[in-house]
Amino acid sequence: MMDGILIGAVIGVVLGTVSGCTPGIHSNPMAGILLGVHPALLILFGPSVFAAAVTATLITHTFLDAVPSTFLGVPDPDTAISVLPAHALCMKGLGEEAVRISALGSAAGSVFGLILFPLFFILLPPLQPYLDWWIGLLLLGVAGLLVVRSAAPEWAAAIFVTSGILGSFSMEYSYLSWQVLPGGSPLLLPLLTGLFGLPILLKGVSGTIPEQSYRGIRMDRGEIFGSAAAGTIAGAVVGWMPGFSNATANAVLASFISYTRQGRGYILATSAANTANAFLGIAALYALSRARNGAMAAVATEELPQLSGILLAGCIAALAAYPLTILAAKGSRYLADLNIRRLNLSVVVLLVVLTALLTGPFGLFILLLATAIGSVPPLVSVQRVFCMGAIMVPIICWSILGIPLF
Repeated sequence: MMDGILIGAVIGVVLGTVSGCTPGIHSNPMAGILLGVHPALLILFGPSVFAAAVTATLITHTFLDAVPSTFLGVPDPDTAISVLPAHALCMKGLGEEAVRISALGSAAGSVFGLILFPLFFILLPPLQPYLDWWIGLLLLGVAGLLVVRSAAPEWAAAIFVTSGILGSFSMEYSYLSWQVLPGGSPLLLPLLTGLFGLPILLKGVSGTIPEQSYRGIRMDRGEIFGSAAAGTIAGAVVGWMPGFSNATANAVLASFISYTRQGRGYILATSAANTANAFLGIAALYALSRARNGAMAAVATEELPQLSGILLAGCIAALAAYPLTILAAKGSRYLADLNIRRLNLSVVVLLVVLTALLTGPFGLFILLLATAIGSVPPLVSVQRVFCMGAIMVPIICWSILGIPLF
């Protein structure tokens, strides 16, 4: 079994690196690829290789997805808001620092997630029915706090509600899209890419990437620890709640850590949340038999291997992904020679093509509507975080009113 875990971890690190560094791609497509070839993996190596490969893909992706978010301004569907402060640092020539902060946050999320793992695994299953209901009130309170603290509350509320309607609509009619991605809603790709990615890319078609330099991580130890702890808690909560994604954790964190005034802390916190969420999603699968993401849904298609083997694969992936992320960050120093207009337009075309291939005509329709809504916040001096209503409103309706998410 140990050989199978190691082989699966290596496969997963490779696939997670590819998915993480590809603009706008989630780890779910790679899980889908593994599902397609898993009969061959079963014959050659046994079931442990498949489960280890999917787990390692997920963990590795949470580290490497900071690269396209920072340098291209393209969000992974799970890290939509964090693209804003990371790309802002890139435009100041500090992109490598942003990626290194993200890698540090993911490493901290791995450690804290493993520390919380036994607590969640043993104590939370009996509390699950109560947690399912109260989380809706928490999100409603967070949304209200964000709106009240906004510089333009009326516009903030309008954008939040409008994006929420679009999110609810896309989830209600997700069956109209092509079901290529395993697990979850396939429309999260066009929905969050349109709200957070394309508006930034289209605005920057005539800009340039400034020369990048690294001068160290400008955060003190207290801020690093506090941001990592906050991110881990947020990632732990959404990792245990049904229907939640890392995007929800990022929205909750935005009510406590300003991504405009505390950009570095927010990058670290969201990265810690994403990686901790991945580890605790494993706990949810084994403790509750609930798949919290597409990767765990793929693992659940076969008889679950020993928990220790899956955790080992995740740890190997985290240990490998950290230096790979640092290496990718160092390569940013050569970006100043690129034609940013051609690069941005190429990424726009790539995202549109991916949306068409993975979700079909209905996904393109959602992408168009989401891009229109995502273009509004800068025009009315409102932070783009209110576009997270696309995720928060459907979950609030599910939790409090019992309206199904899908």
